[in-house]
Amino acid sequence: MITIDRVLRAKRESKHIEFKQGFDITAAADWCEIIKDVAAIANSGGGAIVFGADNKGQPVGRDLSTIAGLDPARLTDKLHSYTGCHFAAFELTQVKKGKKSVAILRLGAASVPLIFTKPGTYAIDEKRQKTAFGVGTLYYRHGAKSEPATSQDLADVIERRLAEVRKQWIGGVRKVIEAPPGSSISVLPREVRASDEPGAVPIRIVQDDTAQAFRLVDIDKIYPYRQKELINEVRRGLRKGVIFNSFDVQALRKLNPVLQTDAFSHKPNFGSRQYNDDAAKWIVAAHRKDPEFFAKARAAFRRRFK
Repeated sequence: MITIDRVLRAKRESKHIEFKQGFDITAAADWCEIIKDVAAIANSGGGAIVFGADNKGQPVGRDLSTIAGLDPARLTDKLHSYTGCHFAAFELTQVKKGKKSVAILRLGAASVPLIFTKPGTYAIDEKRQKTAFGVGTLYYRHGAKSEPATSQDLADVIERRLAEVRKQWIGGVRKVIEAPPGSSISVLPREVRASDEPGAVPIRIVQDDTAQAFRLVDIDKIYPYRQKELINEVRRGLRKGVIFNSFDVQALRKLNPVLQTDAFSHKPNFGSRQYNDDAAKWIVAAHRKDPEFFAKARAAFRRRFK
């Protein structure tokens, strides 16, 4: 991810840096333009958007409290609503530049290009609308502009991904070359997990302090909530009087496959599914965004599965 020092030293916009004097988080127009720039910068390998700065990077002295206090989950949700991707490789920081402050949204590279699945339209006046981006478009940075990608841009995305893979391969080869004579090579996944599945990789646990260490993952600590505990955790985050029960958990899990991924839950070979804090937060955030979220899920579940 680009460093804050590099961003603060920038005196003009570029492929990786965008300056914006303000950002009204209540305005659809501002959100559409920000989402376009975020996608373009992430697709171009990462960079930053600086809020509260003119086109030369100088602070303009605006109140940045609403921008600096923006919930990262809101930006993630906005990106997902327009791209269908859960992109979270970003960090929002408020820093001093001289005597004034700027807010810096640093963005990592998108591992998979962010393509818009929903148009970014907003009203200019009572009769006219503007489209910031259309369905099926892929945006890239061309100098200081966020524009539809070209064939060369797609080639650059592929080459960048290949470079990352080559770096991983070379790192693995280096470990083999540098291994002491007589060493044997074992290929293991990045995470070694407790499992009795037939395809699981076997390891031997020893008490030798010089032996190579592998971390034994405690599933119950990573996914501490069974259905009852998940319901209680979600209820704590909801407004008083909002109904959330086991039927809602079943409906949401069936309608939202993301709740069945390792990011949110784990299904033991024997026993009921277990969930983590992120699952509870995701459900609460979805309801805050749309108070009819549970009602819609119940209705959709009854139509599809009953």
